[in-house]
Amino acid sequence: MESEIRDIQLAESGERKIQWVKRNCDLLRTLEGEFSKTKPFEGKKIALSVHLEAKTAYLCKVLAAGGAQMYITGSNPLSTQDDVAAALVKAGLEVHAWYDSTPEEYDAHIRSVLRPGPNIIIDDGGDLVHMMHTEFRDLIPQVIGGCEETTTGIIRLRAMDQAGQLKFPMVMVNNADCKHLFDNRYGTGQSVWDGINRTTNLIVAGKIVVVAGYGWCGKGTAMRAKGLGARVIVTEIDPVKAIEAVMDGFDVMPMKEAAKLGDFFVTVTGCEKVIDEEDFAQMKDGVILCNAGHFDCEIDMARLRQIAVAKQEMRKNIMGYQMEDGRTICVLAEGRLVNLAAGDGHPAEIMDMSFAIQALSAKYLVEHQGKLDQKLIDVPVEVDRDVAMRKLAFLGRSIDVLTPEQEEYLNSSSI
Repeated sequence: MESEIRDIQLAESGERKIQWVKRNCDLLRTLEGEFSKTKPFEGKKIALSVHLEAKTAYLCKVLAAGGAQMYITGSNPLSTQDDVAAALVKAGLEVHAWYDSTPEEYDAHIRSVLRPGPNIIIDDGGDLVHMMHTEFRDLIPQVIGGCEETTTGIIRLRAMDQAGQLKFPMVMVNNADCKHLFDNRYGTGQSVWDGINRTTNLIVAGKIVVVAGYGWCGKGTAMRAKGLGARVIVTEIDPVKAIEAVMDGFDVMPMKEAAKLGDFFVTVTGCEKVIDEEDFAQMKDGVILCNAGHFDCEIDMARLRQIAVAKQEMRKNIMGYQMEDGRTICVLAEGRLVNLAAGDGHPAEIMDMSFAIQALSAKYLVEHQGKLDQKLIDVPVEVDRDVAMRKLAFLGRSIDVLTPEQEEYLNSSSI
């Protein structure tokens, strides 16, 4: 099939973005050189659905350098950058994606990258895997396996696996230490506030920020809000994480109480209706709501649209919903991922680690084809450590190594 993109004339702008990423991604640049020589994906088709911006584009080029035939789409209708998509097509890769696609167009693009029959799937949120199991079951036998990038996707995979529905191995890339400890915490933490700040042009210092969810993404979001001078409130359902938030210096309370206080709200839970109609009724006039979870269901946007008596675009990517009592609730990026739909996503150096894990996990699947008994697979420890050691070297740092005597001591039962 031919690629489906907005405008090939945008390619020059997209290529500049990709080259900037390449300049700042030491790990991926090294892997590109290695893969160009060893061709680990020679003769293999890779279907990829990840937020289609410059860092993802460079990952696609690295995999293509390794011999892969790439079929590329986005994983969110508002995170695709049309100039980056054009640059990939100009470079000879097949792309089916454009910014602000309708739900029907989004699904059609996913079908387009699955139809050729992939051997490897690289997914972000689980849409490729889900459609493969529902609409392309006849192509499943040729799938070696896949890699899942994010927490939400792994939740979906676990549900499929527990129901006995998952038909091929999936590497849980998000669970790798070199992914979630850095991507979810430092990447989300910075990129969420990049998206909020560039969109609103409002001060954060002195404001009350409510962060819903204190997983790794929530930790990073709260930490950066505190660094910007905000008073931070955390809402949680897990008592252990709630205690951790208290120990980290944050207020903790139910959303029904926090709704009355917050100036900014950021949802990072992976669950639906975290902010609902009861919360809307309690919020301040001019409150800013945004979501940093994968799907646009954490803020109950459907109900907000129903109860609003009017709406107005306040600025680009800010929609104001007027309530019956005259208050306005402002939602960024339609409740979709604020760091990507209203920003450029995680910093390049962070995604360098995450996408190095992706690339090496895909290579691991090819090398172990037919030998993997489990359907849900952890990133091998040696892959995680390899990425960490490479990254340390690029940072100009080194670490100690155990002496033989120390190893013997730690492995001795007489400690």
